[in-house]
Amino acid sequence: MKWRAVAGVVLRQVYLMRSSPTRVLPLFAWVAVDIVLWGFFTRWLNQAGPSGIDFVPQLLGAVLLWDFFGRVMQGVTTAFFEDLWSRNFLNVFATPLTISEYVSGLVVTSTAASLVGLLAMLLLASAGFGLSFFAYGILLLPFLLVLFLFGIALGIVASAIVLRYGPASEWLVWPLPAVLSPFAAVFYPLATLPEWMQAVSRLMPPSYVFEGMRAVVAGRGVSWPMLMGGLALALLQVFLAGWLFARVHRHAVNSGLLARYSAESLN
Repeated sequence: MKWRAVAGVVLRQVYLMRSSPTRVLPLFAWVAVDIVLWGFFTRWLNQAGPSGIDFVPQLLGAVLLWDFFGRVMQGVTTAFFEDLWSRNFLNVFATPLTISEYVSGLVVTSTAASLVGLLAMLLLASAGFGLSFFAYGILLLPFLLVLFLFGIALGIVASAIVLRYGPASEWLVWPLPAVLSPFAAVFYPLATLPEWMQAVSRLMPPSYVFEGMRAVVAGRGVSWPMLMGGLALALLQVFLAGWLFARVHRHAVNSGLLARYSAESLN
């Protein structure tokens, strides 16, 4: 893999954002809406009754982490969609660019965009509602890493779905974080779910993250075996997602699907 080619994919996204500020605004806009909405909600819960529970780290912290995962996933899919919307995907692969270099470029683009969004979320949550993840120091990094890897994996899978079924299948991609959130146990313990949902949740790395973060907030410490299990699962899913995208791309090339790309669903 040539890193110069990867840098070219990233540079294209940089030029797009530099030429259109409206592409930069979503990095902050939806983040700000979520933090403000849930921030005032958690503040009201703290004032509503003497429950003894501080809802700011319990709920607002969960929202922040889940939004970070969503930013990572959408960073991959949006960069991919830019090539589809501009009818540029076929042109990209007319160059000596391998599929691994292209996907790596999407991942690097997503990493940069998600870090900008994460910084904005942390600053807003800290300044507005007193939520500070910095108190956890380096302990926070493994949790963010698991969410980051799962976001990359899901973004690559979502891109493969659109590559296979055409741009009209984009509607399948945008609601994915909302569909998965009940299984990820973002706002409640995993034991709350019925058995069949718990079985699905154990296949999702975010469930290990949120269970672990709740334990940390409650002062019980980190379950490293559980967190390492989530990390191993996320790494496996990134590998499988890359394999799936390569297979779908090969099918699109061999069947002529790539050359017939249009705004309609393709059979």
